[in-house]
Amino acid sequence: MEKKGKKIVVAEDDKFMAKVYREKLRDEGFEVEIAFDGVEAVDKITKNKPSLVILDMIMPKKTGFDVLKEIKANPETKDIPVIILSNLGQASDFDKGKKLGAIDYIIKGDESFKSVMEKIKKHLA
Repeated sequence: MEKKGKKIVVAEDDKFMAKVYREKLRDEGFEVEIAFDGVEAVDKITKNKPSLVILDMIMPKKTGFDVLKEIKANPETKDIPVIILSNLGQASDFDKGKKLGAIDYIIKGDESFKSVMEKIKKHLA
């Protein structure tokens, strides 16, 4: 898979986690934009039209579920793949995320960064 020019928006309010993901994704050759809240996430996704979005569910100003609803309702962003990366691990959260259009749902503590990267690459292939 050619990564050059593949842009990823990471919507994550935890500044440490956002920085880790930005650095790791850049090391893999991706362009990365960070959004620290839901409003900023919708704005960056709409403006940048990334190849993929990594979306936390618990964020200030607008939840990840609200972000997902909004971008999937917009004809310009509805086809952008979204991977949810969240601490919310209830089956109802997983089902809701999938119904709203997420292509994958990863519980933060359950998977290594290497595993997350493999899923990102698989979905961008």
